[in-house]
Amino acid sequence: PAVRIDAGYPQVVLAGLLVGVGTRYGAGCTSGHGVCGLSRFSPRSAVATASFMGAGFVSVYLLRHLAGF
Repeated sequence: PAVRIDAGYPQVVLAGLLVGVGTRYGAGCTSGHGVCGLSRFSPRSAVATASFMGAGFVSVYLLRHLAGF
């Protein structure tokens, strides 16, 4: 099936920039910390992964349950 993105170009560009900033700020990507870092028992990666997951949980709760998206 064809790929369908419901967001406009400005939103997609903003999302890409935010991912890049987060990767730079977090000293690695989410999968890098979650897969490689946790498998090496890195405390830094454990904190980073917990932060990513926590931020995701809070974002979903706020957007789905409080904002109604």
